Amino acid sequence: MNAETKFPKAPPSFTSRRFDRSLNVLATGLGIGYVPKAPGTFGSLLGPVCVWLLNADGTSPGWGLLLGVLFFLMGIPICNAGIRSLNSQDPPQVVFDEIAAFFWVFLLVPLTLLSAVGGFLLFRLFDIWKPWPVRQFEKLPRGLGIMADDAAAGIMAGILLTAAWWGLTGHLAIWN
Repeated sequence: MNAETKFPKAPPSFTSRRFDRSLNVLATGLGIGYVPKAPGTFGSLLGPVCVWLLNADGTSPGWGLLLGVLFFLMGIPICNAGIRSLNSQDPPQVVFDEIAAFFWVFLLVPLTLLSAVGGFLLFRLFDIWKPWPVRQFEKLPRGLGIMADDAAAGIMAGILLTAAWWGLTGHLAIWN
């Protein structure tokens, strides 16, 4: 008799299943990740909205940095729950990583209609293309890899967006 037969694994409790379902709702961007075509793109639309709602753009970079780190750290177990729930290593329905990445995109740039469109397009470019080092971060295990590659894409998009914003306006919001 092996150890598993002797001591069978207890079924998950009702509370843990409910908690996993709640995390899965967050992982899928409140269900937006279930859109049949381009779930990452649709999930990315929530990113600028979250930045705006939490007032975490370049007008308050310290707050944006804190939320970027917090959302990144929260995203690891949230994405792990999505992996478990959807039984896949990197399920396309998990879009929390796309949402959280926008705190990095708008870290030093105020959120305006122009910057929102530019930041969205730059982020999607880097997220889909996955240039070095974005692709390397994707190789990290489970939720960490899911979060890290999008954070890297968000940082790269943020660098270009900040440079473009500085070029267009002649100053950075944090220098006012």
